[in-house]
Amino acid sequence: MFWRPAFEVDLDRVLRPLKRGRGSLNVFTDERGITWLATNTVDGQGTLALRRHPDGRIEAAAWGEAKDRLLSGVPALLGADDDDSGFVAHHDVVARARRAVPGLRLGATGTVWDWLVLAVLEQKVAGKEAIRSWAELCRRFGSPAPGPAPERLRVPPTPMQIRALPDWHWHRAGVDIKRRTALFNAAGMAHHLEHAVSLGGLAGRHWLRQVPGIGVWTAAEIAQRAWGDPDAVSFGDYNIPSMVGNALLGRKTDDAGMAELLAPYAPQRQRAVRYLEAAGHRRPRFGPRIELRDYRAM
Repeated sequence: MFWRPAFEVDLDRVLRPLKRGRGSLNVFTDERGITWLATNTVDGQGTLALRRHPDGRIEAAAWGEAKDRLLSGVPALLGADDDDSGFVAHHDVVARARRAVPGLRLGATGTVWDWLVLAVLEQKVAGKEAIRSWAELCRRFGSPAPGPAPERLRVPPTPMQIRALPDWHWHRAGVDIKRRTALFNAAGMAHHLEHAVSLGGLAGRHWLRQVPGIGVWTAAEIAQRAWGDPDAVSFGDYNIPSMVGNALLGRKTDDAGMAELLAPYAPQRQRAVRYLEAAGHRRPRFGPRIELRDYRAM
């Protein structure tokens, strides 16, 4: 299938929120420039391969039970349903960031489960520890990706596979009891939670928070990926308030300060954050670091 978007598509930038470096076994770009995505959907499992041609066309191929869903979802995945025309930059630094990345789009996968698992694993732990757990679960308990995919590509564990894992497997993956309980709770109502995509926005985030262990931060992280929510800010994040405060004030701030700074951008507060991130703004490299805890040794 070929799709010619009406806008410039930067595959790496639009899909970057889905990737997790070397620990990203379900989505990565190979040496040929093909981006692979292996995922669970309401139709079953599937593999999607994407390549951008020099003339701007997007070539897509898919395999598995979810083949048709994945192909029809390519435009939304790459940001075709996103619209920033009503966005107003209330700070010069945001305006400059927007000009620096005019092609920024918020993509939507249209699915909840995989991104819920990843978000829960990232709760209150260092990024390296979460990525290690994610890679371990995908490698050992996920499924080989359908079709002629690279050998390393894995479909993340299904809700049934998550519920079947005994305690010692969780321990080996470095996942503590609080996060595994949240995943177990979510797995029991996973199909129900996919309704959040059709609700979208604040209603969709509230729907996700029916699961014990899914709070504001986790719901926002899922919403950003599942339906490209432009207002879902990750309050409670270790890095984002400092990044936003440093970019807009020249000093770090906390969640309350970030909420005040971003209030004028509602209902597109997350878009403002993404512009700052895409323009290279980062949390200042000073102060105490988050403690690295290896739950496999506990």
